[in-house]
Amino acid sequence: MTFEQAVLENLRELPADKQQEVLDFIQFLKHKLSAEKSHIKPDGETFWEMTLRFRERMEWEGIEFTDEDFANLRDRSPGREVEIFYANFPFHVLMF
Repeated sequence: MTFEQAVLENLRELPADKQQEVLDFIQFLKHKLSAEKSHIKPDGETFWEMTLRFRERMEWEGIEFTDEDFANLRDRSPGREVEIFYANFPFHVLMF
């Protein structure tokens, strides 16, 4: 018996809802594999293309953001120190 035959035989013994879970898992693995292959694109991918790929990945994984996720996210302190590099020299700036 080949590997494929063993998988099919075991799959057929499962109830329909468990067969669907197996199919979902296979599709997840295929998507994950393709995402790993295309994770690093060659230079030339535009910001928009990367954004679309990110949104597709978020949709595939079922991740949703709401306004509540971003509530109170911003630092509302009166100022903070930021280190900026210009020509490989750091500059310390107090931002307001």
